[in-house]
Amino acid sequence: MIYNILINIINLIYKYNISIFYTINNNIQNNILNIIMPIITNLGNILLLLSISIILYLILDRKFKKIALLCIFSLIITGITVYLLKNIVAEPRPFLILPHVHLLLPETEIYSFPSGHTASIFAIITTLIFKYKTLNKKYNIFYPLIIIGILVGFSRIYIGVHYPLDVIAGALIGILMSLITIKYEKNILNNTHKINLKYHNNTKKLVNIRRKT
Repeated sequence: MIYNILINIINLIYKYNISIFYTINNNIQNNILNIIMPIITNLGNILLLLSISIILYLILDRKFKKIALLCIFSLIITGITVYLLKNIVAEPRPFLILPHVHLLLPETEIYSFPSGHTASIFAIITTLIFKYKTLNKKYNIFYPLIIIGILVGFSRIYIGVHYPLDVIAGALIGILMSLITIKYEKNILNNTHKINLKYHNNTKKLVNIRRKT
């Protein structure tokens, strides 16, 4: 009996998952969104976000450098988590198994669950909301960032590469991984400082050796 109930619940969720997907991917398609959504979706690209975070870490002053470093770590553990789940769940992308899917961008990755783009953008958003607020309370960045996150998640469905449940799961994973990063912030910062210090000391030693020779 319990097994049947669980199966019915899963079937119900799956049913609405597909219907919501088609509503977004088919029913509200228009020329303007067809241009905007493929651009917005790239805001969740983990390589882009990592590159920006690394550059900011290198050029910003100390207090903002810490935020950039936390963003880097949250993106790394988010990426690892998403990669593992994709290969464990192994759910095919919508355009591979559903008919009449509007695929607006080419996609080589075959697994759908969870959404890596959504996870990545929410990892960044959560880190910025929790850490930036403590540095400068007069700037409220919560709502703009949340809107960006929602738009990225929406775009993943709109362009035909993810189901709604993929996006929801991705957002939750990104938030969770960011919170874990923030929880261990002191450890991350201390270890990074030790590594940087060791690197600079070794560099100085090499410079001195070359000068002597």
